[in-house]
Amino acid sequence: MVLTAVYVCVHVPEFPAQALLRLRPELKGRAVAVIKGDPPLEEVCSVNRLALRLGVAYGMTKTELESFAGVCVLRQAVVEERSARDVVMEAASSFTPRMEVQPARGSALDVVLDMTGTRRIFGEVREVAARIEQTFRTLQFGVRVAASANLHTALCLAPTAAKPIVVPQGHESESLAELPLTALPMGEEQAERLELWGLRTLGELANLPETELVARLGQQGKRLRLLARGEHPHLMVPEEAPFTLAEYIALDSPVEMLDSLLFVLGPMLDQLVARAQNRALALASVTLTLGLDGGGEHVRTLKPSLPVAQRDVLLKLLHLDLQAHPPCAGVMSVSVKAQPGDRSKVQLGLFAPQTPEPMRLDVTLARIAALVGEQRVGRARLCDSHAPESFLVERFSLVDSAVAKPKEEKWSTVALRRCRPPVRVAVRFDGSRLAVFFFAGKRYSVQKAFGPWRRSGDWWSGSVWSVEEWDVCAVADGDTLLCILTHDLLRHHWRMEALYD
Repeated sequence: MVLTAVYVCVHVPEFPAQALLRLRPELKGRAVAVIKGDPPLEEVCSVNRLALRLGVAYGMTKTELESFAGVCVLRQAVVEERSARDVVMEAASSFTPRMEVQPARGSALDVVLDMTGTRRIFGEVREVAARIEQTFRTLQFGVRVAASANLHTALCLAPTAAKPIVVPQGHESESLAELPLTALPMGEEQAERLELWGLRTLGELANLPETELVARLGQQGKRLRLLARGEHPHLMVPEEAPFTLAEYIALDSPVEMLDSLLFVLGPMLDQLVARAQNRALALASVTLTLGLDGGGEHVRTLKPSLPVAQRDVLLKLLHLDLQAHPPCAGVMSVSVKAQPGDRSKVQLGLFAPQTPEPMRLDVTLARIAALVGEQRVGRARLCDSHAPESFLVERFSLVDSAVAKPKEEKWSTVALRRCRPPVRVAVRFDGSRLAVFFFAGKRYSVQKAFGPWRRSGDWWSGSVWSVEEWDVCAVADGDTLLCILTHDLLRHHWRMEALYD
């Protein structure tokens, strides 16, 4: 069975302007012109539709743009265009790995997707074209889509597609007949010669005799005729799109207010979350790099307890983190990179109570850390030492229950309540036997005492320690107290270390 070829062309008009506007939602609904070049020789290289309606044209200088009221002027950003191109390629790769970026035509970007044999996955061609258009619209790209069994036919029709165009196989010549000659890739000399011959449309070019056309234009004439008839073959050379979740934006002036910086970060996080969701992923970590005024960078990294696919949660975490660690100068550029992760799946029992959302835990911990300090938020981890208070505070992390080994035996445990900090006590001895101590305003008589257990360490440093530990059973006014007393041999004082329940 021979499969019918299906090529879908995605045409992104005014790509330099769209690359800048996708991360600047505040400019939506305004006329925008993009300029390139060194002052004072800047000229317009890309405009949006509203600017075209006002009469802004390519090649205008910055001085000429000042005569148009309400036109926002932006400078071309090569880094942002490169990032936007990666987004386009990444979105296209979610439909097929066979795609090819065509040579630039003016300020547009054209990507052709080979969708041959994907009908059972994505449906009919018209459904595929509509779905591709919707995917790019979600990523804040206005695109035009055309599909055909001939690659060049789809490429010629895409710029004119107000809505997705699907050309039935065998009707390529008819669909191209009304297009102007400018739809074909040709040089200025060839275009002038065809215009002198009185040709205006592709249909008129397609009706010319092949022999006479080749005699006058050579093999390029034959190529142009085949293109106009929708019969020119093409050997696709697929381009692999790297999957990198990264966004970059350059600012016109230094930003010093945190609220203004968060206003810039919001659309960038929207893009990252949408791109991750296209692959059924979430954001496992986010690295924020701020380019500072005068040079230098301010880098912060967030690692939620679970991969996050919610923009509001990430924005709040960044807000709290930047409040605790503000940049030392104004921000001139913002770069956000994310590592993808699997979306969390929680299977609850039918009658099990609903557990708190992990995302709320991250926000709560960030708020507490902003109040008391990051080093005081987390969970305790014992150190490899017998020294008192030998523990560290580390970040909370979730342990996979499938990986954790269940205990084979269950042991009864006794609760031990540590005194934070340990309480000084007065102690009396009866000879060499521990007899009486005073604690919490009471006089306790020692009934049983086990010890001392001597411990010491760090003798090679200034933090040397040496203690004796006693397990004591004492009575006061009929109440029994089980506790741990320690004797600091270096400072010569006794302390109530812990109480047994």
